[in-house]
Amino acid sequence: MTQKPSTSIFQLAVIVSALGFFVDTYDLLLFAIIRKPSLASLGLNPAEVLSKGELLISIQMIGMVIGGIIFGVLGDKKGRLKVLFGSILLYSIANILNGMVGTLNQYIILRFIAGIGLAGELGAGITLVSELLPKEKRSTAAGFIAGFGLFGVVAASVISKMVDWRTCYYIGGALGLVLLLMRMQVQESSMFKHIQQATVSKGNFLMFFNNRKRFAKYMQCILIGLPVWYIIGILVTFSDQFGKDMGINGIEPGTAIMYLYLAIAAGDFSVGWLSQRLQSRKKTLFIFYGIAIVFTLLYFFQSGGSPAWFYFICAGLGYGAGLNVVYITSSVEQFGTNLRASAGISIPNMVRGTLPLMLLLFKFTRGIFHNYLTGGWVTGLIVFAIGITAAWFLDETYGKDLDFMEE
Repeated sequence: MTQKPSTSIFQLAVIVSALGFFVDTYDLLLFAIIRKPSLASLGLNPAEVLSKGELLISIQMIGMVIGGIIFGVLGDKKGRLKVLFGSILLYSIANILNGMVGTLNQYIILRFIAGIGLAGELGAGITLVSELLPKEKRSTAAGFIAGFGLFGVVAASVISKMVDWRTCYYIGGALGLVLLLMRMQVQESSMFKHIQQATVSKGNFLMFFNNRKRFAKYMQCILIGLPVWYIIGILVTFSDQFGKDMGINGIEPGTAIMYLYLAIAAGDFSVGWLSQRLQSRKKTLFIFYGIAIVFTLLYFFQSGGSPAWFYFICAGLGYGAGLNVVYITSSVEQFGTNLRASAGISIPNMVRGTLPLMLLLFKFTRGIFHNYLTGGWVTGLIVFAIGITAAWFLDETYGKDLDFMEE
């Protein structure tokens, strides 16, 4: 059996993980917030700002998928802490360089590199904390990490209104480097230390595919998170275009994203508490699916309303999207210690990485119906149906003992 660390070790790990996710979300959604001014300053016309903006988001997400696999494997082979050090160093440097871009191609390359670095943060943090904390406290700790961390998006939105887009990137890079120094005091997971001498295969990504049951669990954990990134990556990132087609003028994506993430933070705190109260991941997940569906319907029922009502609905969508804590925590709990970081780090990034596919689906549906709004709700119908079906068949993991290995 593994030795239990002290309460101070718990607290430090939770605080540093929360701060890490704060910096992570700052950079992750910063491009969505400053998409228009940054691309316009590089000489792109309004049509190119839309099309190249979709391309850059897709490239960043592809980088996160690749980074999720790389850092997941490293997390199981070399340790959770090394991933936390390596990921924040990579995306901090990439952030600073993003502020220096002079061409679209440079921007594409650096968003890809930043995506790789961003991939390791949240999954590694929740994996580490889940292994350090008693099983009764995992829900609230994960909710705190995700909830507090999402204020990084709010910070990005506020800062973007105060300084130019290049300075926004410099600030993000500096925050990451400061946090890197703070992480020197965090201790490695005792569960990971326990398996270091074991002969079992560690961080073998192919193990997700060589066993039918394990593969099914892995795919279910990915699919249940799809609605979150449909909301973030389509409904809110391109809220200005949706607002225009709804006859609502003056919608700013940066403001919509700020309201969205304020509410996601509230949702994350609520999910952690509710999951603890109900002692069930799945019941909590379906409750928040219901909230997200209600506000998605309200979103598309708008016509000629006010920006204030539009932003309120974005906040409601964000509260429903707080279910992201459930799928990430459940992903960590589904798998053994020798494969846990690979799952916990890669799955959130696989979910993020489906955004390019959802954007392609969105393009396809709006092309069929020749209508931006119709394409949007049809895409949502498909995405929610997939997520809910996957969640229905997923195993309950609340209170599960994590001190086991995958053979």
